[in-house]
Amino acid sequence: MRDHMLRAVVVVSTVSAAALALGCNSANSNPETDTAATAAPAPGERGGQEEFGPYELAGDWPTPLPDGPDGVTHAGWTWGSTGAIWAETPDRIWIAMRGELPLPPGVSPWTPYALLNPSRGNSTGNDDGLSATCEPAEKRGWQRRYHHVIFVVDSKGNQVQYWNQHDKLFERPCGRGPHRIKMSPYDPEKHVWVIDDQLHVIHKFTYDGTLVQTLGTMGQRGRDGGRLFDRPTDIAWLPDGTFFISDGYGGTRVAKFAPDGKFLTDWGSAPKDPKNPGPNEWNTVHSIAISADRRVFVVDRGHRRFQVFDENGKFLTMFSTGMRSSPYYHFISTDGDLWVSDGGTQRILKYDLDGNYLYGWGGPGRLEGQFNGPHQITTDQNGNLYVAEVFNGRMQKFRPKAGADPAKLVGQELRYRAGT
Repeated sequence: MRDHMLRAVVVVSTVSAAALALGCNSANSNPETDTAATAAPAPGERGGQEEFGPYELAGDWPTPLPDGPDGVTHAGWTWGSTGAIWAETPDRIWIAMRGELPLPPGVSPWTPYALLNPSRGNSTGNDDGLSATCEPAEKRGWQRRYHHVIFVVDSKGNQVQYWNQHDKLFERPCGRGPHRIKMSPYDPEKHVWVIDDQLHVIHKFTYDGTLVQTLGTMGQRGRDGGRLFDRPTDIAWLPDGTFFISDGYGGTRVAKFAPDGKFLTDWGSAPKDPKNPGPNEWNTVHSIAISADRRVFVVDRGHRRFQVFDENGKFLTMFSTGMRSSPYYHFISTDGDLWVSDGGTQRILKYDLDGNYLYGWGGPGRLEGQFNGPHQITTDQNGNLYVAEVFNGRMQKFRPKAGADPAKLVGQELRYRAGT
C-alpha cells in the first residue's frame, strides 16, 4: 500500500504540474501472510517508534473493485467517502461507501482523494448544489455516482458480494449515502442494518440483501417516535432485540424500540445554555453502544463527551474526551473496554467504562496509517483492525504486530455465535 500511495502522489503531482460475533479476546495470532508496509522494531531492537500503535499496515487493501455485469466500468473512478465498515469475520468485511468518486485525467487508478495533488478537498460532502438539510449550497465541481454503496470483501480485500440492487436506494435528493453499517450480536438471522443520516431512515436487510424494514420517512426530518428522525447516526441492541437509535446530527435524542420496531420512548433535548450544556442535553448524538451491565453509552460529539444512561434513559454519568476531541464512533469490547475513533485528534482511544483514559495512538494526515475522519472502526476474530475514513476517502486495515501488548490492541466485538 505504501508503494501504491507514493506512486499515486508522484503521478498526481506530475499530472498537476503538467496540466493541472463473539470472538476470543486474544488477538496475537493471525494466519495472514501479507507483508506490512511499515513495521516497528521487534521487542529489544533499537530505534523506531510506535507509529501505528500495536499494529502494522496490511498493504494494498482493499483491492480495486471489479467491473461487473451491469456494464459500469471503473476507469477514471476511485473510492468514495467511507462512513461505515463492520467485520463479520476475517473473510467477510461489510463496507457501506458513499458512492464512487471521479478522478482527474491522468491520475493513477484507485488513487484515494486524500492523495490528489492539487486537492479537491475532502472526499465527503453533499450532492452538488444541496446541503445536508436540503438547502442550496456551493457546488464542489465534482459529483459522486451511487455505485458500490454496499459490498463485502475478504481478508485480502477482494470483493465477494455486492448489493447492486440497492445502489439507487441511496440516490435521492439531499442524500449522500450510508452513515453506519452493523449487525446485532444477538440475531441468529444476521440481519444487516444500514443508517442513512441525510435521508433520515434506518434500513434493515436480510443477510442476503432483501429490505425487510425501514424506520423513518424517506427525505423527511423531525422528531416523531419511529416515524420521523432528524439525521440518525447509529444503533445498538439489548440481548432480547430491543434497540436504541442515536438521533442524531439534527435530532437531540436517543430513541428506544421494541424488537419488532415499535417505538417505546425517547429522551434528550438541546442545551438550554449552549455554553454550559447539562446532562441529557446534546450537540450531535453520533454513536451508541451498550455494556454488558446494560448501561447505554452515547457520544455527545459536539460537546466532546460521553453521556451514560440506564436502559430506560435515566442519566448516570458523563465524562469529557478532551478539548480538541470530536468522538465519531465507539464500541465496548468483550473484555469491557471502551474504544473510540476520534475525528478531532484523529486517534484511536481506549477508556475504561468509568471514563478513565488508558491508551491512544494515531494522528492526522493523508498518508498510510494516518487518519482524516475515522468514522467507524471494527475488529475481526483475528484481531485485525479496520478503519473507514470519511474525509480521506478510503478504508485501512491494520494487523497486530508480533508480540504486541494485548492491552494496546483494540478488543474483540460482541458477535452472534450459534449455541451461545
